[in-house]
Parts: sequence; structure tokens; C-alpha cells
Amino acid sequence: MKLSRPDRTPKILVLFSDTGGGHRSAAQAVIEVLEEKHAGEFALDMVDVFKAYAPYPLNRMPDLYPAMVKLPNLWRLGYRMFDGRRRTEVVMDSVWPWVRPAAKQLVREHPADLVLCVHPLFSAPVLRALGKHRPPFITVVTDLVTTPHYWFHRRVDVCVVPTEEVRRNALKSGLSTDQVKLLGLPVGKRFLQAGNKMEIRKRLGWPLDRPMILLIGGGEGMGPLYDTAQSIATLNPECALAVIAGKNDKLKQRLENAVWKIPVFIYGFTKEMPDFMKAADILVTKAGPGTISEALVSGLPMILYSRIPGQEDGNVRYVVEEGAGRWAPGAEKTAKAVRRWIIHPSFKESAAAACLRIARPRAANDIADLIWEWLPQAGKDSLKS
Repeated sequence: MKLSRPDRTPKILVLFSDTGGGHRSAAQAVIEVLEEKHAGEFALDMVDVFKAYAPYPLNRMPDLYPAMVKLPNLWRLGYRMFDGRRRTEVVMDSVWPWVRPAAKQLVREHPADLVLCVHPLFSAPVLRALGKHRPPFITVVTDLVTTPHYWFHRRVDVCVVPTEEVRRNALKSGLSTDQVKLLGLPVGKRFLQAGNKMEIRKRLGWPLDRPMILLIGGGEGMGPLYDTAQSIATLNPECALAVIAGKNDKLKQRLENAVWKIPVFIYGFTKEMPDFMKAADILVTKAGPGTISEALVSGLPMILYSRIPGQEDGNVRYVVEEGAGRWAPGAEKTAKAVRRWIIHPSFKESAAAACLRIARPRAANDIADLIWEWLPQAGKDSLKS
């Protein structure tokens, strides 16, 4: 493996893409810890691979992703068609001549002493472009339970996984026990910091005397958010509701133009999610892995109202089987599930306890330590001399 030159700061190359918000968020959570522990001791190079290097039309993937997942049957078919060890290898071998120039350009323009990959489609082409004499390569799996084979390339040095089921999937895909590390899915440190629920509500202007429901659909505002909000408000008149429309401006405007009979607070894309989760009583969300992990460390019980077929199927099962939440697809079922928890608060409290039981709040810290252990020593030692 290539060691860093002793005359410069070691560089970490992060490969990600904004196909969904979880890849960037996971990377940033780990980087946050690295910068806190080792400020000035390393250089960082983040590359959105699809946008910066992928050939057309792959370079449009971040923009097309929200529309693609709105076609659930087609998405499920594609997910299943291209999954599996042998099929993955065939696909990657087939596309290699097409993506080789871009992959070669990427590694040429971004020399690094360690590569951190948080997207399943980048490990195979980048490892191939790097060749035999390469820096350490670490993958952090950002799917919570259901994982396509693309995540598990046998040439990675370490594959960090979030749950026991993913660890088993990695071993079945041919990785060794030494390669696979079960550390959790990293979340930002603000989700781990203590906060007083009522003080946060006062600052946000939220009511103090009502159950507070937090309704979100990921960074893109996906799923039937409008109908779900209306059903919750109609069936639960004693509640208040905060709706996060994300980057979906049309949805945000529609919500703002609606007539509400309960206090409703509407937000677009926001960085206040840690405080929102601390101040809320119930989370209503699609089954995204990042949001679920954030809710777990926040001790916020959740009702899942939709999922992306294939990749988020296992997330629903995991939350329900562990007792951290309920699966209630469709606006009416979701509203009834909220109602049940309000009438029987012990159910909600039990789910909140389950969240904290299965959470892995040290994931970002442990992954950062792992990366630092693997970062070649030559460059780091020179900084101390």
C-alpha cells in the first residue's frame, strides 16, 4: 500500500454523492469528529463522484434520484435485477470500459493517503483505477439493514457496517471477519448533545402544552407528506405538528397555503433537526436510514409511513421488531397510529426506551478512530517531529 510522503500532511479522500441525504451526512459526522480530535493534522478532500466525474447520464443521478424513487415498482425491479454477487460483478465488469477514463482521472487528480467511501457504487471502479499500489480503502455502509452487494467489495481494507444483519450480509458476500467492523451508522454530534425539551420548544415558538408531532420526508421532502399532515391534524386535534418539507418548495408552499385547525409549523430544508428531535414527542417519517439512526440516538419513537422499495424494506422490519416504532403506511393509518400513542402514552414510552437501547451513539467517534489508525503513519509522525 502507498504510504504518504513524510514532507506533507496526510490526506483523506472522501467519496460520496447526494443521491439521498444520508451519504453526505454520514461522512460529515465522521469528519466532524476527526477535525475535533486531530485539527490541523490531516487534509480533507471531498468528491461528489457522480457530479464531478461520472459520464453522462450518470452525472445526472443526484438530480434524477428524487424522481426515480417516486416510481416504486420500477425502482424495486431495478434494485432486485442488479443485486446479487454474480450480477454485481457482471455489471461492474461491463461498465468498466465506459467509466474507466473518469475513474482514472479521479484518482490522478485526487491523490490521497486514505480513501473513505460512503456510497455503494464507487468502491469497485475506484479500487480498480487505483491498482495494486494503493492507499488504505475504507467503506462505511450507509444503508441500515437491506444492503445491495455493491457495498461489499472484497478488496476494501475495512467495511464498517451499522447492524448485525448487514455484518452477516457482508460475510455472505465474501468479506472476511477481519474486514468487517460493526460500529453503527454515524450521526452528527449535535444529536448526541443534551437539550431541555421545553426550553427548545420555547425558542422554536412551539406550544408547551400539546403533544408535538414531527413529520418529515427526508431532505427531498419525499412521500405523501401533505395528505399525512392533514390526516394527523384532523384525527389528533389536541396535537401540534411540525412539518419538514425539505427541498420540496412546491410542497412547502402547498402546506403554507392550507387551512389548519391545530398549530402547524412548516419548514423547508433545515439544519435544526437535532433540536427538532429533542423537542418532539413522536416522529413520523419515511424509513430512511439516516433519519432512523438520528431518532434512535435522540430516543424519539417513530411511526414509519413510507419506504423506498428494496433498500428500505429492512429498515421497517428492524424498527418494528426492535420495538422502536410502528409501520403505518398511508395517511389514515399513520394518523391512527399517532392517535394510539397519544391515548396510550406507555406504548410511546416503551418505543422511546427501545430507541435508546439499540442506538449506537459512538458510531462517528469509533469510525473516526478507525480511520486514524489506518491513515499511514509516515505523514502523521512527521507532524509531531
